[in-house]
Amino acid sequence: MASVMNLQFNPFDQRSSGKLGGAFPPSRFLPGPHNLRLQTLVFLRWLAVAGQTIAVLGVYLVLGFPLPLAPCLAVISFSAWLNIFLAIRFRSNVRLRTRYALMLLAYDIVQLAILLYLTGGLENPFSFLFLVPVTVSASTLPVSRTIWLAVLTLCLATLLAFEHLPLPWKPGEPIDIPVIYVAGIWTSLVCGIVFTGIYVWRISEEARRMSDALTAAEMVLAREQQLSALDGLAAAAAHELGTPLATIAVVAKELKRELSLDGNHAEDLDLLISQANRCREILSRLARHGPDGDRMLARVRLSAMLEEVVEPLKGGDVDIVIRKIPRGGPDPAKEPVLNRNPGVIYGLANLVDNAADFATETVTITAEWDAEHVVVTIEDDGPGFAQDVMDKLGEPYVTTRKSVGDEDLADDGGHPGMGLGFFIAKTLLERSGGWVTLANRPQPEQGALVRIVWSRRDIDVGSGRLERQEV
Repeated sequence: MASVMNLQFNPFDQRSSGKLGGAFPPSRFLPGPHNLRLQTLVFLRWLAVAGQTIAVLGVYLVLGFPLPLAPCLAVISFSAWLNIFLAIRFRSNVRLRTRYALMLLAYDIVQLAILLYLTGGLENPFSFLFLVPVTVSASTLPVSRTIWLAVLTLCLATLLAFEHLPLPWKPGEPIDIPVIYVAGIWTSLVCGIVFTGIYVWRISEEARRMSDALTAAEMVLAREQQLSALDGLAAAAAHELGTPLATIAVVAKELKRELSLDGNHAEDLDLLISQANRCREILSRLARHGPDGDRMLARVRLSAMLEEVVEPLKGGDVDIVIRKIPRGGPDPAKEPVLNRNPGVIYGLANLVDNAADFATETVTITAEWDAEHVVVTIEDDGPGFAQDVMDKLGEPYVTTRKSVGDEDLADDGGHPGMGLGFFIAKTLLERSGGWVTLANRPQPEQGALVRIVWSRRDIDVGSGRLERQEV
């Protein structure tokens, strides 16, 4: 197995980003505060392509109305080719950053405007479809981006009210639509965009706030439960160990006084007494659980956290190796210090557990960091990800394990899965600011590769306090 130390440190390595790369760097698809899935836009555009094609061919072939068929089909086919390109180039579960979701929605508005220009402008009854991109934006993007799209839509609608090709109609029977009627259509579009946009944004924002509030409550509750359990353990340890330590100190003092020892033996007894007193002081601080104890327990080095994650998995058939690779040239950055985040610990433990389940001999965990990024890579030498599964992993109820109740489950040493473990782990890690990517190891090697990338400024809490405590 090739050493991961040979991997060039690149948080956005193309191997870990699946189909990402090339002209569209993966940074365009990092998770953001308003995540719109690329699959959603692609699906809606396919609906638009199908509807536009049926409408154009129906008007031309069924109703027999003259219209510029070739330009109309060219505009529609461009959207179809764009969808095909996006489906081939990127995985379906990619979540777009705000600016690129805005660009794709703006394209849909411009494409619809061109098609309406060829078929009658605002006189075309399908002009109400201008509402769709603005509504999608209002439900998924920040309000400033929705306003931008609404302004673009209104500008194009205003232009189409004056500049457009004739509305397709029966040959020899010209249709004269009054200007006041076109003005009414424009007014209805303005009202529809404003009302629908505000309504959808308001409903979506309330749902987001409720979801964030529930999530914050769950995290606070979990943290409080953890601290409460820690308080109980510290108090119990202080109570149970206090008496034996006091006995050790008393006996050591009695031995020193009664035996009248000198030299090395006396120094040993003094050291024993001082260390027993020091243990009692430490237990007393833990029992009080003051601020120093909180800070000591709340922070941990990256390598120590990884050791804590893999400790329950050691001793099995699979060897788990942890490697540390500081980056930064001749002056490598110091090892990052992280908050003891239960979500990060659970997420990493779940990914390592999955890797150990499918590994043949070895699971390699590589911790890399420089001044900008912190990267944890988990590799195994198992069969790797199937391509059809890799595109869907991260969504709920997607699993490669046998389902509950499979009679052959015990025969192959596996255990049942419902497809929620990876989903929960990925969600918790991304909530901490990480970006989780999947890939198979490059040939001729085999196995799966999971990489988690954090911005160092978001996750590193500084090591000064921890270093002083370890001296």
